[in-house]
Amino acid sequence: MTQYIAWFDQLTMHDVGLVGGKNAALREMISHLSQAGVNVPAGFATTTEAYREFLVANGLIDRINHVLDGLDIDDINALITAGKTIRTAADLTDGQIQ
Repeated sequence: MTQYIAWFDQLTMHDVGLVGGKNAALREMISHLSQAGVNVPAGFATTTEAYREFLVANGLIDRINHVLDGLDIDDINALITAGKTIRTAADLTDGQIQ
C-alpha cells in the first residue's frame, strides 16, 4: 500500500528519501523543542511518493521536463522564469490544472 503521509513523531533523519530533507529536519527540530519543554502539536509530512503521484495524475512531469529542457542554469532570469512557470503549472483554477 502506498504511503502518502508520515507522522513527524515516527520520522528520523534516515527518512529523507521518504519525506525529503526539510521534513526530516523539521521532525528533528520538533523533537528537540519537545525535549526542551515546548509543546508542539502533532503533525505529518506528505511523502515523496504522494508528490510523484500528484505529478503523474496531473500530467505535470512532461510539462516540467519541457520547461527544464535546454535551460541555461547560468542565466538567473531564465531560472526565475522557469521556477515561476513550474510553480504555477499546478495552480488550481475551478478544479482544473492550468
